[in-house]
Parts: sequence; structure tokens; C-alpha cells
Amino acid sequence: MRFLTVRRHRALLSSLAGATAAATLVWSSPLVSAEASPNPPNVKAAGDESAQLMRALESYGEPRLSPSGTVQPGAYGAAWQHLKGMPVRSASYQEVTTQPFSSDALHFRDHASSNSGGGAGYSSGRLAAMAVDPGHPGVIYAGGADGGVFRSSDDGKTWAPIADHLPALSVGSLTVMPDGSLWLGTGEATTAYENYVGSGVYRLADPSTGTFTEADQVGGSELQSSSIHELRLDAEAGYVFAVTSHGVFRRALNAGQTSAWQKVLAPCAGVGITGVSCGATAYYADIANDLVVQPGSGGKSLVANVAWRSGATYNGFYYSSDAGLTWKLANPTGAINPKEIGNATFAYSGDGSKLYVVMESPVLLNKGASTVLAGVYVAPNGNIAGPYNQIATSSVLANSGSAMKRTEIGPGYQPGVQAWYDQSLGVDPSNPNHLYLGLEEVYESWDGGGSWQTVGRYWNFGMPCFSYTVSQNTCDGNVMHSDQHALAFSSWSGKAPEVYVGNDGGAYARPTAQKTPGWRNLNASGTLRTLQYYSVGVGSLPGGGNAVWGGLQDNGVALATPTSSTYTYTYPGTTTPVTEKLNPSGEMTEPFGGDGGDQLVNPNNGCQTVGEYTGLALQLTNNCGYTANDDGTPSAIVNIAPNDPTPRFIAPFAADSADAGYWVAGGEYVWANTKTWASTSGADWQQLYDTGAGRSITAIASQKRVVWAAWCGGCNAGSTFGRGIATNYGGSWHQLSLPADFPNRYIQGMTIDPSDPTGATAYATLSGFSRHWNEGPGAGYGHIWRTTNGGATWTDVSGNDTAADSFPDAPANRLLIAQDGTLTVATDLGVFVDEVKTDGLGHWKRLGPTDITAAGNLPTAAAVYLTPSPDGGTLYVATHGRGIWTTPMP
Repeated sequence: MRFLTVRRHRALLSSLAGATAAATLVWSSPLVSAEASPNPPNVKAAGDESAQLMRALESYGEPRLSPSGTVQPGAYGAAWQHLKGMPVRSASYQEVTTQPFSSDALHFRDHASSNSGGGAGYSSGRLAAMAVDPGHPGVIYAGGADGGVFRSSDDGKTWAPIADHLPALSVGSLTVMPDGSLWLGTGEATTAYENYVGSGVYRLADPSTGTFTEADQVGGSELQSSSIHELRLDAEAGYVFAVTSHGVFRRALNAGQTSAWQKVLAPCAGVGITGVSCGATAYYADIANDLVVQPGSGGKSLVANVAWRSGATYNGFYYSSDAGLTWKLANPTGAINPKEIGNATFAYSGDGSKLYVVMESPVLLNKGASTVLAGVYVAPNGNIAGPYNQIATSSVLANSGSAMKRTEIGPGYQPGVQAWYDQSLGVDPSNPNHLYLGLEEVYESWDGGGSWQTVGRYWNFGMPCFSYTVSQNTCDGNVMHSDQHALAFSSWSGKAPEVYVGNDGGAYARPTAQKTPGWRNLNASGTLRTLQYYSVGVGSLPGGGNAVWGGLQDNGVALATPTSSTYTYTYPGTTTPVTEKLNPSGEMTEPFGGDGGDQLVNPNNGCQTVGEYTGLALQLTNNCGYTANDDGTPSAIVNIAPNDPTPRFIAPFAADSADAGYWVAGGEYVWANTKTWASTSGADWQQLYDTGAGRSITAIASQKRVVWAAWCGGCNAGSTFGRGIATNYGGSWHQLSLPADFPNRYIQGMTIDPSDPTGATAYATLSGFSRHWNEGPGAGYGHIWRTTNGGATWTDVSGNDTAADSFPDAPANRLLIAQDGTLTVATDLGVFVDEVKTDGLGHWKRLGPTDITAAGNLPTAAAVYLTPSPDGGTLYVATHGRGIWTTPMP
């Protein structure tokens, strides 16, 4: 998760002061002029940004896991099988976000709101895995957290997707085997909240030219609904290990394709070892994070980390001396405290003589400390029991040229603050003392950890070298996007070996022998398209074409415009209109930094938009966020955030569908704004209704100022989960009494039927899975519910769940009603339409080509948001992992 610029902290002070206790920003020193001081003030409370990242991940997972917090294995696979048998409404999709995405564009550097100028360069979405093809020089693979697998045949210059139509595009691991095949483990493992998206392991026989299909699945259904952190080869013993959220699994490398995976290590379940106390609920039990095979042991000696990031009595290092058949719990000695073991990553030197470990501390995590890094360690004898020497601490790394040094970034955000999420470790295959460590930044050591250098800084802001005046900015090239997840090494004959890094902003590379600053940015072509959108908004531009906006995970708010687009604007304090070229380089830009969220765009003026950072921190621009001068002035964005006590991480806001002069937003309160594009501060919002202490609005819609607001409270999946709907239909605000059969699941969307001028007809869109797969109380059935009488009664219009034309049992995210009344719904498995309403039951079709794998189909990344083009003829679909796509409006 990207840290905010100091200027943006100042602009958002009032809005963020009302955040929930778990993520409230506490200002630890007076704010001073950033222009007057080379270093930022201490603006973060300890652990704040890490807590905010947890909220981001949870906000994506909780709706899908409500009410119980657990989805049974097979849920995702069953939904996939159902949709393959559904009737089809023929359509073809085109990708919109194909331009390179520049997070450093020169004229989008608003000091208060943008991260442009920080040095990351070109970005793509979060990568969870990388692999190098040793048999094909120049061929590398990248795994998007929610975007599938991409292949480059020219060492990262260009990329192409090779897994777009698998049942799940969430990637946990990529491994090239000795026979040249590429093995893919699905289900990203940076957080347990996305476990349900995994559909197992796949093997592509000829990855240098081939494409993954369902037929490439290895094993049965035993790894469905799991996240796979690593796939590890034990070549000498002839096994492949899957390191998953449900323990460690093994299968013979040469076993038949359908041969099942065998669970070999799950301490809580008593598999592979007995007598270990669990100390965690079933959902957090037996989470395996890493496994490595000791070189030179004949494939017999293995070590594994099984641990929950927040602490559990089963947390520990486990080892096997018989290739994984039986296991023992290690008692590490030396610098490692066994009681402090959390999420850990191992790396052996090439000869097996040294075992390196980077480890997160649950103790520090639960304290909300400024770092949760226990340390980096080495066992010089290669033994899992040690003794271990500590070779790096957060303080050591902070003083290695880091942008996260206290004097640069403040005391509350030190190296390793997100070590439960950011973790990678690699040893140069040709040098046992040459190490790469990935946390928020990338660090390098040439002497086995005796000394370290930051070679991939978090950013340049706050550094003595930084200046918004381009000619005075002297920062070197040792900077990249933050939050590191993957490392890989090449060793092709005739080419210098390189190290490859995957992080929240894509892929970077450099020769392992390099000691000068700089990285190759492998995102520059714009073909590694793994951007994780939360939203999309579209508006026409006066010069022609549309401005396409969307909030992103850890990549701010993206703006895509035609290359020839211009905008005429009169800057504050001036009287002469100026025509600016918005996109002279043919690139997308990032006018807003940090994390994006919902997006509101004026359909008649695409340069007018309201973007969200997090927690209803709303910011408005009337000129596309364009800063006229090279130094990022004048300011182009204004903070208009209402001060709400408990907004969701991504809180909803929208324009009234029939009254352009009326906006609504939701936190604990329902808010209204009548100044709209003339807004200048959060004071322009007025409270309309209080849903209740501890509640947070999850979806909101307004038509002729009749407002519908769905809420959760508590919002965490589990025993305290609750939900409801409030409305002012009928003239006064009131809570609805929902019927007993209305599912007790997260309400992701509210849509008012435009054909009903009274606002009495509305649809509620529900996330999660039905009671078939979710044993939570009241999980119920159906995903689309309709009322025609202001909420007095409700009808499930998901259809007969045994019929082929019923709505798929998968999380539904957004419902749009076309001019002819057709319902279109975005889900985690694609887009669906309901054209037949005569019997009121719902008869649904998949929107796309008949062949689900055909060109022109939408990739199976979660479709999270729908919006029409300004003329109503085109449907824009935002996916969380594969960018934005269009198709003719159904």
C-alpha cells in the first residue's frame, strides 16, 4: 500500500481524523510547510498504514465471506460449472486500459493528492509471483494477484496473457519444472481473506508458446478454496509440494494428471505431526507460508513455516527428514525466539550450507508497532534449529539508504511495518553471500547480511535529493513501486544473470552483478495489464472521446484519455482560458495517489471527477487533475471529504440518477451535497440520516432525492455480522424490516429502477455465497432481490437455482438497469443479464461469446463495477485484476 505524500496528509487531515479506531491517523508533530523543510514531518502513528492495508484486504474479502467467515470448498468451482451451462447473450468485449500507465506523469503532480514524481515510473497491478524459463532465453512469467499469468518472450519488453479463461485468475505461485512445464498455483496467499478464489494447480506443458486451459488442472478438487503460497519442487525425491492456506500438500512429480494431492503437514489437524496445540479457529488454522528443500540432502531434508500472522500456538518452523512424510517441530536457538515466529520466508544458499530467514512478529503486529519485522536471520550451518545470527533489523534497513528512515518518512512507518504482507527473500544462485530482501522496499547485501543497501526505495518524496522542480531533483534510479512479493533469477547462457522483482506496481529487473543505481521497468510497454480496479466512471471530453477514470488497489486513481485529447480551463486567479494537452504521450496517468475507491464522473465533462482515497476521503477536480507547471503547481484537486466516523474502506457515493445537482454519500451517516462541482470543502455535505453507531453504509443510490442505503454492522464476517437497509421513501427516513428469507449477507449494491418515478422499486445486490456453501446463520439463497413497494416486501429474482438460467451462486457486485429495463450484473465470475421478466422469477444469461474461452470474452477476473458511456450505448466493466473493458450496452 502506497504511503501518502506529506502534502496530501495535510489536505486530508480533517477527513481522516474521523476514521475508525483501528485505522485513525494520529498526528505526532505539528504540520509544517513541506516546501520549507526538506524532510516531511512525523505524520503517521505507529502501525497506521499497516492497519489501513489490513482494512483494504478485509474490505475486499469480508463481503464475499459473510456472514460466517467461511466458505466451503467447492463453492467457486460449482459456480463456474453452472455458468458454463447457462444460456448466452452474445457479446464481445474490448479492452480499454491498453496504454502504458505512468505513475510519474509530469503534469499530474498535485502536491496534496498525487504520488506522481515519486519515482516509480510505469506501473501495472500487484504481482504475486514471477518465474524464469531456463530453457528459453528471454522468456519470463508474471502472476497477477487477480490477473492471471502473463508471458514475455523478450525479457520483459512486452507481455501477453496466457491464462485469461481459467476458473480463477488469482495467482499464488509459478514454478518452471525440469521438463520445461510451467506449474500455476491459484489463490493469492498474501492474505487469508481471498482464499475462496483458488481453483487448484495447473500444469502447462509448453508455456513458451501455449495457453492455460481447464484441462491443465493437476489433481482433484482438494485444493479448491485454498490459496497457494508456493509450489516447491523436490527433484531428487520426485515430489512437488503445494504450500497452502490449509497446510502442506504433496504429490509425485510423475503422477497421473488426476492423481490427488496428499495433505502431509497440518499441525492443527494432526496430519504429519501430533501433539501440537492449535490455538486458532478453523479459518486461521494450518496456514502454511513457505517450504524449502535443503540442497545436498538428496531431497530428504525439508523445512516449512506454518503460522498465522496474528499469532497461534501452532506457529513454528517444522522439518522433515523423509521428504515430507513425517514432521517435527523445530526449536530454533540463537537469535530467533520461537515464541515470536509468525509469517516467514526461507532461502537456502545454492550449496545448502546456509539457511536465511526473514520473519514477521505477531507480538509486534498485535501491539500496532511501527514495524512488525522480527528480523532477518541466518543459520550458518544450514540447520533449521540454528543457532541463528540476526543479520538485519528494521533499524539497520532504515539506515541503509531507505526512504522509510524516521527522518524521511516519520516514526510510525518503518521498514517491515507490513512484513505480514510484504515478504520475499532470495540468494544469488552463484554467490551464497549475495542476498535480496523484499519488504516494502528492496534491500541487497553482498556479504551475507553483514551490511545492506536499499536498492529499491519506497519513493523519493522526503529524500534530500527530491524536488518538484525537475532540474533540481537529483535522486538516483534506485526506486520502484512499494510492497514486494516475488523474486526470481535468470541464468541463460550468453546473457548476464538478472534478478526479477514483483510488487504492488508490477515488475522490475536488473543484472545481479550491477552495483550502480537503476532498474529496468518491465511495465513500460503497457502490455502487463494486471491493474486491480475498484470502480470505473466515464465522461465525454469537449475535444472528442471519453475520459475513463477508475480507483485502483495501491495505484491511486487512473485516467485514460485519447492521445489527441485536450481540455480548456481557466485556472484560479486568472481570466484567460488555457487549452492543455491531456495525453501527448499516449499514456494513462495517475492524478490521485495512494489507493483509489469509488469514482464519480460528470458524464458531460470527463475532466470533472470526484475520487476517493479511502474511508470517504473525497477529492474533486474540475480539470482532470492537470497541474499546468512542471513543478506540480497550481493545485488541481480539492479535498471535499465529509467527516464521517465509520466509513467503509471503500465507501459509496453517487450522483442522483435524475437530479445532477444532488450527490449522496455513505459512512455511518447518509450525506447529501447540493453544491456538487462547485464544492470547495467537506462542509458542503449535510447529514441526512444516522444509520446507527458502529454501522457503515455499503451501498447507496438516489433518484429524485429518494435515497436507498444498505449498511453493515458489525461488518466483519463472523458471529457479530449484521446488515440492513434504510430509505427515505415515503417522505421520512426509516429502517426497513427485512423478511426472514432475505439473506443475512453483505449488500454490495443498491439500484433504483428508473422506470418507477416514485423510487419505490429498487434492487439489492448481495455478495457472498448461498447457504449451499456458507454455513453462517441466515446465509440464505439468491443474489438479486427486488422490492416494488418501498421495501415492504422483497422477491428473490435470482431464478430457480436448479435451472440453467438461474443466477450463478457467486458474489454479485453491481447492478445496472438499461433504458429498455434489462438488468446487467457484474459478479466475481463475469457479467450476466436478465431479459425475461414476465414471471418475475429472473431468467439469466451470461453476457459474452458462446465459447467461454473465445477471443472477445471477458477474462475471469472479478467484474466489480459497471457504468454506461455518456451516450448510453456502451457498457464499461471494471475488473479487479485485468483492467477495464467495454461491450455494447445489453
